[in-house]
Amino acid sequence: MTEEQISLLCQLAVRAGEEILKIYAEPFEVESKADGSPVTKADAAAERIILAGLRDAFPNIPVVAEESVEAGNLPTVGDVYFLVDPLDGTKEFLKKNGEFTVNIALIDKGVPVFGVVSAPALGEIYWGELTSIANGERRAFKARIAERSLVDVEPVRVRTPPAGGLSVLASRSHLSEETSALIDRLNVAERLSVGSSLKLCWVAAGKADLYPRLAPTMQWDIAAGDAVVRAAGGAVVLAADGTDFVYSVPANATKDDLLNPHFIAVTSKELLPEPTAA
Repeated sequence: MTEEQISLLCQLAVRAGEEILKIYAEPFEVESKADGSPVTKADAAAERIILAGLRDAFPNIPVVAEESVEAGNLPTVGDVYFLVDPLDGTKEFLKKNGEFTVNIALIDKGVPVFGVVSAPALGEIYWGELTSIANGERRAFKARIAERSLVDVEPVRVRTPPAGGLSVLASRSHLSEETSALIDRLNVAERLSVGSSLKLCWVAAGKADLYPRLAPTMQWDIAAGDAVVRAAGGAVVLAADGTDFVYSVPANATKDDLLNPHFIAVTSKELLPEPTAA
């Protein structure tokens, strides 16, 4: 991916975030999807901006986007496609705590090779790219958003876990009993909570060591953050066996086919707990 393309994708996330913040600042209605999860007009407004930008810049790459899929539009994809979550952390959006994100990821043969995560209310943005899968080259960054410009850009890298114990992230709004049980099996020095795909970005940026998610998520919820984690030197693996998470949109897929298995984002696979007996 060229620097121009990376800049364009980051700007799409920033522009979508600007649209979300306009709605965030005013009274708005909340609706429920078929699965009971909340949705607002901010989700649709952000997705329109992202889809239009991707269509112009990458006309030959299909896009799997949350609100489009919800409306029944799930395209047939090949090896390369975009995964888009225009507003991850709607519950955080409704709570007005700022911990929601815009997510754009590029998938190539099941691997998230690029991802950008923007947190518009916090003025933060993270992005990462696997520049050469074959050679293992990767790079990840974070920056502040200021008047559509990205300032204070700096590389991010997963950290070496401190000797005193792990910093483990848990979902602020979706902590399951299974996730709590897994955390209890680790040498944990502190538990952190933050909303949306920011949890993945915190692992990538060295703010935490491990983020287990043993509760339902969708592929678009995590793909962009996953790309940042991998580009920063970490891994996102299946909780069941520690193998790398693989993205897939089968032929004739439905929304249910995009549900994620339980996963763990981690700075190093050496930190993974031993699987429990079935």
